[in-house]
Amino acid sequence: MASERPRFRFSVSATDGKARTGEIAMRRGVIRTPAFMPVGTAATVKAMKPEAVRATGADIILGNTYHLMLRPGAERVARLGGLHQFMRWDRPILTDSGGYQVMSLSDLRKLTEAGVEFRSHIDGSKHMLSPERSMEIQRLLGSDIVMCFDECPRADRPLEEIEASMELSMRWARRSRDAFDAGGEHAANSALFGIQQGALDKRLRARSADALRAIGFDGYAIGGLAVGEGQDAMFGVLDYAPGQLPQDAPRYLMGVGKPDDLVGAVERGVDLFDCVLPTRSGRNGQAFTWDGPVNLRNARHAEDESALDPRCSCPTCASYSRAYLHHLQKSGEILGAMLVTEHNLSFYQELMQSMRDAIARGGFTEFAAVFRRDYLS
Repeated sequence: MASERPRFRFSVSATDGKARTGEIAMRRGVIRTPAFMPVGTAATVKAMKPEAVRATGADIILGNTYHLMLRPGAERVARLGGLHQFMRWDRPILTDSGGYQVMSLSDLRKLTEAGVEFRSHIDGSKHMLSPERSMEIQRLLGSDIVMCFDECPRADRPLEEIEASMELSMRWARRSRDAFDAGGEHAANSALFGIQQGALDKRLRARSADALRAIGFDGYAIGGLAVGEGQDAMFGVLDYAPGQLPQDAPRYLMGVGKPDDLVGAVERGVDLFDCVLPTRSGRNGQAFTWDGPVNLRNARHAEDESALDPRCSCPTCASYSRAYLHHLQKSGEILGAMLVTEHNLSFYQELMQSMRDAIARGGFTEFAAVFRRDYLS
């Protein structure tokens, strides 16, 4: 199975049940799928140099439209050569649309058909973010994968509100498509993803998927999950949502998640992920290992000379003991955040590679069972 588009080619090389592995080929490099994208909110993956992020195995990172438009400003980034040159990352970058961050500012925003008027959380200045402006910002940043501008309501909102929000997002998707296509060279060299909405309602998600198909996108995201609904509810949606989207395009589950979330989502046919969890946890002393999460602030690690995870090949596990990492975390040393973040990102990439390998050899079901036994026990 392969999908050919200018400067964008998605191919599936193997499947195992609903799980699939393949690649997205773009002008700045190949993205092996299923893939996890480290989050570089403000033109940096926190506590990591770009070359160290690449060394973990990451093929692509995510940048944040909302934060970059406010500081240092999209126009400034463009004058400085674009986001890739600015942050010294020469591989693909996906930028989100800014919609999720703006929608979270419920006390600082006003939503209309035109877009969202909001006040900056930094200095209170007033801004307007619309589908057209979101596409313009992402074009100025020079991102390789651009996300449509959408609204993302919580799943516990009344159904009529979720339906109205989904319909608004689909109208914004059409406007995003038109504005992206007007982007000249950037449009020719990059890709645009639509975002399915509808919260936990299968009927609304089907309508959203149909609307996105009618518009046509290079890839399709499953939005409106990982916003407090819980893993069981999320998996309930993922049992059907990926199948509502085109089979010849990548499927991206936004904002997910924990390692066991990733395994369950790949099992259900998802290809791309992003989440702040491995970096945020690294700064707070939580490490992810093949035997489950480890709180390095716990006193039981104070004299533990063993490696953080003997099954991990990252530099942190090769060189430093749990006792030293515990000391750094308790002391508030910056090096502690750096070392645990490097481990967490390496673990996530090793997990993705293990899933790709398991799918390729037809052993994903066994891999998932062993992973859950060790990780969740």
